[in-house]
Amino acid sequence: SQWPLKRESLQQAHILVAEQLKQGHLKPSTSPWNTPIFVIKKKSGKYRLLHDLRAVNEQMHAMGALQPGLPNPALIPENWLLLIIDLKDCFFTIALHQQDTQRFAFTLPAINRESPDERYEWTVLPQGMRNSPTLCQLFVSAALQPLRDLWSEVVIYHYMDDILFAQRTEFTDEQIQQIYRTLKTQHLEIGPEKIQRTAPWRYLDLKLTEQVVTPQKIELNTTLQTLNDAQRLLGDLQWLKPIVGIPNHLLAALRPLLKG
Repeated sequence: SQWPLKRESLQQAHILVAEQLKQGHLKPSTSPWNTPIFVIKKKSGKYRLLHDLRAVNEQMHAMGALQPGLPNPALIPENWLLLIIDLKDCFFTIALHQQDTQRFAFTLPAINRESPDERYEWTVLPQGMRNSPTLCQLFVSAALQPLRDLWSEVVIYHYMDDILFAQRTEFTDEQIQQIYRTLKTQHLEIGPEKIQRTAPWRYLDLKLTEQVVTPQKIELNTTLQTLNDAQRLLGDLQWLKPIVGIPNHLLAALRPLLKG
């Protein structure tokens, strides 16, 4: 059932739900499933809608991580040129099967009980679902396969929504348009500000030039309030593992956090 929300949080929840409903990420629901939502305020001052899916995750078989580690850009040949893109709202471009949307329902309480509560369900991959990162990896990998087949000489790394292309020469406008067209067939979008064509490039918290790879400053959030927080922490530690030598048994001790 839904937790009580303070008036400000409830007002923001109505605004955020209306935005997601307009974008087609939510639809009205009569589902018997019902797990709580809450709202947090980000450092930027904007609000974020979160859905507590722990009860749903308990009913779900974990797919596990299909990518055992992060791609290492240091293995790219020296003086190769890069093209790095960041996909826009990757989870929200992956549609759920119609039979599964009912499992991801929540109730939006009316403000001051002025009307009946409203119930909605996600139509796209929800954040906080234990298998969302793995499904995102599989989906993006399948979307990139035509480019891998087309460009056998191009190195293509991808992790979640971050994609790196590397080749001996500068990427042409035609190649970039080919990437746009290929990803768009799977409804994956690249924001104009999410594409890096010149050095220094930034990829997976690394700073890259034609000759050098250096880590950027990273901050670990150890205040875990949601499953998504735990997923981000484990992802950051996985990234740090080869740099600072985090042993496998320490990471394994933290994996129960991913159960929600």
